Amino acid sequence: MTRRVLTALVATLVLVVLTACAAIPTGGAVQKGGRVEDQAPSGVDYRPNGPVKGSDQETVLRQFIDAATGAQDNYAVAREFLTTGFAQRWNPRQSVTVRQGSGTVARTGDRRLSYTMTVSATVDADGEYTQADSDATSTLTFQFRKEHGQWRISYAPGGIILSPVSFESVFQAHALYFYDPTYHYLVPEERWFLARSSTSTRIASALLAGPSEWLKGAVVTAFPEGTQLSLNAVTIESGSAQVDLTSDALKATTVEKVRMREQLTASLASVASISSVTITVEGTSLDVPDSTGTNAERDPDVDARPLVVAKNAVGNAAAGAVDQLAGIADKIRGLDPTSLEVTAAGTSAAVGTADGVDAVRSGSSAPVQVDTRSGLVAPSIDDEGFVWSAQAADPRSVVAYGLEGDAHPISSSLPDGRLVAFRVSRDATRALALIDTDEGAALYVMGVLRNSQKQPTALGAPVRVPVAAGTPVDATWQSDLEVASLGSTATGSTVTSSTIGGRSTTLNRPSGSATTIVGGASDSLLLRMTDGRVLAESGGGWDDSGVTAAVLGTQR
Repeated sequence: MTRRVLTALVATLVLVVLTACAAIPTGGAVQKGGRVEDQAPSGVDYRPNGPVKGSDQETVLRQFIDAATGAQDNYAVAREFLTTGFAQRWNPRQSVTVRQGSGTVARTGDRRLSYTMTVSATVDADGEYTQADSDATSTLTFQFRKEHGQWRISYAPGGIILSPVSFESVFQAHALYFYDPTYHYLVPEERWFLARSSTSTRIASALLAGPSEWLKGAVVTAFPEGTQLSLNAVTIESGSAQVDLTSDALKATTVEKVRMREQLTASLASVASISSVTITVEGTSLDVPDSTGTNAERDPDVDARPLVVAKNAVGNAAAGAVDQLAGIADKIRGLDPTSLEVTAAGTSAAVGTADGVDAVRSGSSAPVQVDTRSGLVAPSIDDEGFVWSAQAADPRSVVAYGLEGDAHPISSSLPDGRLVAFRVSRDATRALALIDTDEGAALYVMGVLRNSQKQPTALGAPVRVPVAAGTPVDATWQSDLEVASLGSTATGSTVTSSTIGGRSTTLNRPSGSATTIVGGASDSLLLRMTDGRVLAESGGGWDDSGVTAAVLGTQR
C-alpha cells in the first residue's frame, strides 16, 4: 500500500477550497479522518479566536494552546495571550507536540499552571517527526501575570501543541532527496513543514542543511559544502521554482550541477504549484546542462509476481506456473532453502539453510557457504555484492560477507534482545532490525556506513519506528520510505506499515497466521501463511494470489 491519503478530512477541506473559503472554524464537532499527506490542499488556514475579556488562567491557557492552529503573521493570535514583554520572545517554531485528548490542567502556584498530555508524536525545528511511545506523557509549566486587568501568560515553553486532526491539517509531509554513495539512487527522508506559501523555502533550506544525524554517512549530497540559499526565499513563477544559492555552489562540477537540480526537483515535487526548478547563484543564472544526465532511480519496483521456492521451482510465480530464475534457480533449490533474497538483477542471492547462509551467483561458480554460525536469522543481500547475516541471540552480531566469503564485521549500537529480522533497503543505504526485547517488539531503522571501497563497516544510530502488535514475526522494506512488520497475537497475525519519519497504519488482519512478510510491487505487501498460501495486499485487505510456496523470497 502506498501513502495513505484522501480521507473524509480531505473531502471536507476540498469542499472549503471549492467554495472559495480560506478559513476553517475551530468550533464544533470534528469527525476523525485518516492520514493526510502530500496532496493536502494548500492555502487553507484555521482562524482561532483571541482572548476573551475576564477569562481565568485555565481558560487563557486552553485558548492559547488552541490558537496554535493559526500560524498567520507568525502566530499573531496566539501571541495575544502572552504578556507584552514575553510575546516576542516566545518561539512557536521550536517544536510541535501532537497530543492525544485534551490534556489536563493543574494548579502549581497562584500564578502557575501545569498542562499534562499524552504525546503521540513530536516534530523538531528541522521538521523531523518522532513517534512517541504509547504511554508517553509530557508536563509543561506556564506562568501568568495580569496586564490591564486581564490574565496573560508571562512564560510558556517554546513550540506548539496540536491535536492529530489539527496537525495533519496545518502540517504536510515532504520528502527531501539525497543520493546513495554511488549516485545510482535518490534516497528520501521525510520531513514535516507548515502547509503555507513558504513551504518551498523550508524544503530547499532543509535540503541544503543536509540529512538528519541518523542518515549522515549513509547518503551524500551534490551541493558543495557551505551552499545555502542566497535569498531567504524560493520564489515560484509560472510553475518554476527560482532557487538562488550562495557562491559556494560555483564549486560544483557540471555533473554535480545536474545532480543539484535533480535533488531540488525531486524534493520540491510534492509542492503542487512547482513543475520545474531554475537555479541561480547570487542572482546570476547557473549554467546547468539541459540533459537530465544522472537520472538516479527512485523507489525501485519489483516483479508483481511473488518470488517463491515451490516444489522443484525457484522463481516468480503466478497461479499454476513459475518463471524460474535464470542461472541460479537450480543452485538455490539444491541447497534446500529456508529463506531467500535475490538482487535486483536476479543474478545473485542470499540463501538461508538449516546449516547456515550461502551466497549464490549465476555462471559456473558453485554456491559459497559464507556463514556457518548457529541460530542465524534470514540473510539479506545488497546490490553492492554483500550478504548480510546475523545470529538471533545477538542483534549486534551482524556480518556482511562478500560473495566469495570475505567477512566484514559490522559495528552497531542496537539494543539487547532476540533479533527476529534484518533487511537492507533496496538502495543499500539503510537497514531495518526487528528485535524482541524485554519490553516487547521493537523495530529500528539505521543508516549503512561504508568505507571508501564501498565495503560496509557500521550501522548508524538506530531510529525506532512503530511495530506490529504481538510477538514479532518478520519485517520488510515496503518502499524506499516505508517499512512493514508482522506480529502474532492470540487472535491471529497483525501487520503495521510505518513511514520512516512519519505516521504508521495498522492494516486489516489476514485470515489465518502468517510466517513471512515481504514487499511486493508498487509498494504493496505479500504474506506467506502457515499453510503455504501467498496473500497479496489489495484495497486494505488480503487476497489469495493462487500461489503456494515453501519459501516466500524477497526481491530487491
